[in-house]
Amino acid sequence: MLGPMFVVAAFLAVQVFANKIISSSSLGKIKWVSLAGGIAVSYIFVYILPSLHHEQEEFGDTAFELAMESELYLFGLVGIVVFYTLTKAAERHRYKSGASVEDRFFFVQTCLFFMYNMLIAYIMFAADQSIEQLIFYSVAVGLHFMTVAHDLFRENESKYRQYGRFMLAGGIFIGYLIATITPYSAVALSIVFSFVSGAIMFNVIKHELPSEESAHLPTFVSAAFIYSGVTVLLKLFLEW
Repeated sequence: MLGPMFVVAAFLAVQVFANKIISSSSLGKIKWVSLAGGIAVSYIFVYILPSLHHEQEEFGDTAFELAMESELYLFGLVGIVVFYTLTKAAERHRYKSGASVEDRFFFVQTCLFFMYNMLIAYIMFAADQSIEQLIFYSVAVGLHFMTVAHDLFRENESKYRQYGRFMLAGGIFIGYLIATITPYSAVALSIVFSFVSGAIMFNVIKHELPSEESAHLPTFVSAAFIYSGVTVLLKLFLEW
C-alpha cells in the first residue's frame, strides 16, 4: 500500500510544482523536454504497444470470446481521434473568437487533461503489476505529466497557477481512488487502457517530441535507448 501512495504523492508533486522543478534544475529546460520526450517515445514502443498486443490476445477470452482480433486497437484509435478532435475544436474556437476567450479555452484544456490524468492514474493503479513495475513505469508517466503541465503553464501562467495545476493533480487523485475502491474488471481495464494508449500516443507526439529549436538531440537519443534497454532487460530477467 505504501508503494502506490508514494507514487501518487510523487505524481501530485510533479503536477503542482512542474514548472519550479524544470526552472530550478541545472539540467535546463531544453534538456528536460528532450529527456522526457525520449523516455516517452521509448515507453510507447517498449511498454504500451506490447501491452496493447497482450491485452488484445486476452480480450477475446474475457469479453465473451469475440471473434475479431482488433477490438482494442479500435479503442486506441478512438482515443487518438477524441483527443485530436477536442483539442482542434477548442483551438479553432479560440482563434475565431480572439483573445477574449483565452481563459475559457484554457479551462477547456484543463478539463480535458483532468480526465486524461484520471484515466492514466486509473489504469496504473488498477493494473495487476508489482510495486517494482509500478515505480519503474511511473518514471515515464511522471515525466509525461510534467511536460504536459509545463505546456499548460506556458499557455496561461496565471490560470495554471490559480487552478490549472490543482485540477491536474485532482484528476490523478480521483483516478487513484477509483482504482482503489471499484471492483476489478479485466474487460473494463482493457478498454480504458486501449483508449488511454491512443490518447498518450497523440499527446506524446504533440507535447513531448521537441521541435528543432527546443531539442537537445544527444539527450533525446540517449534517454530513448537507455530507457528502452533497461526495460527490455527487466522484462527479460524479471519476466515483467
